[in-house]
Amino acid sequence: MIPILDSQIARTTILKRRPWDDAEVPASLLDRIEATFGQRLTPQQAVQHILADIRRRGDEALRFWTEKLDGKAPEHFRVSQETLDAARRMISAEEQAALEQAAQRVEAFYKKQPLISWLTQEMGGVLGQLIRPIERVGLYVPGGTAPLPSSVIMSAAPARVAGVREIALAVPPQRGTGQIAPIILAAAAIVGVDEVYAMGGAQAIGALAYGTASIRPVDKIFGPGNLFVTLAKREVFGVVGIDGLAGPTETVVIADDTARPEWVAADLLAQAEHDVLASAILLTPSRPLAEAVQAAIGRQLETLPRQEIFEQSLQHRSGLVVTRDLEEAIELSNVYAPEHLCLAVHDPWEVSRKITAAGGVFLGEYSFEVLGDYLAGPSHVMPTGGTARFASPLNVWDFVKIISLVALDETTGRALSGPAAVLARSEGLEAHARAADRRV
Repeated sequence: MIPILDSQIARTTILKRRPWDDAEVPASLLDRIEATFGQRLTPQQAVQHILADIRRRGDEALRFWTEKLDGKAPEHFRVSQETLDAARRMISAEEQAALEQAAQRVEAFYKKQPLISWLTQEMGGVLGQLIRPIERVGLYVPGGTAPLPSSVIMSAAPARVAGVREIALAVPPQRGTGQIAPIILAAAAIVGVDEVYAMGGAQAIGALAYGTASIRPVDKIFGPGNLFVTLAKREVFGVVGIDGLAGPTETVVIADDTARPEWVAADLLAQAEHDVLASAILLTPSRPLAEAVQAAIGRQLETLPRQEIFEQSLQHRSGLVVTRDLEEAIELSNVYAPEHLCLAVHDPWEVSRKITAAGGVFLGEYSFEVLGDYLAGPSHVMPTGGTARFASPLNVWDFVKIISLVALDETTGRALSGPAAVLARSEGLEAHARAADRRV
């Protein structure tokens, strides 16, 4: 059962951010790594080993690690266009309509985002910024256990709007089959993905970053994944760009005594079912509401699948926190900087003005977070682990480059050369200074 905590205890337990380190790796995972590699390695060392092999042997290593880790490798890693087209016919009409509606809403949302090059002639010439899309990006979408077609749309639609010319999608095949779920392929076809590859894990990140004989390297990699995918993205950063390092999903609900307990309970459970590390947290000044939500969670759990996941995520990383007042609830949320923040309060607009850190804010009980996962409009790829203090949800700006433009006239170029030479010599860069001197 999900615990009820006071705010002081919550600050030192479920609301306390802790940096991840190797000491937190379960012994069972280390045992599996040892069985796979024949030696005791940390997850990071295992990832480095795989990436080095991909870089050295390319497709041969990709096939080797896919077979070793996933049980079976596909005959061809790239999915044919015929297979993509056939996938749209394999899903139900209802599923296709939902995917198309999601793609339309996400694309419509991001077409509103300003993406404009600009020039000015106010500083002795022409200065400005040129906005250019990244040429080729790689999207990683988990899919080995359960298909996530929504993540295809939420990642690819902003890229399309930004003008990315080539989108390559990597999806782990369903374990033991070597095949990608048809609904993921259908989503890729609907949103206009250019290439789809049946590959996952650190080896997929390596193939996207370094390239192989059959897979051209990308310029930037996007998308969440398991621990090994996240570590692989961290390792290849610099060779390619990355969107960030995704962690387990997390949701905070700020609620007052006007909230419906059954709805709050349903929203918390919707996030807690993602995985055992998911966090679902209620912040409320109303203890009666917290108790009612706790009871509602108990009732709703009785008919839900994935009981083993709920048992761990609710007991260890989630909680119903009773705060001193609504202001303390807001303060705790801002410090925690959740991926998702839901405002089930009398005046959500007033509360929203006080929010300083969150991946996405959902105002009112009809703007519930599940709609954000699928159809609301903004991408559901959001900063986790407290990174909402400085990071933003996935958007079109992630898929473009800003190029500075400098075109000074002769008079301004000469006038600035003297000060430039002074600054260059203050830094001990004589060649810089002399390049400036020649213009005077």
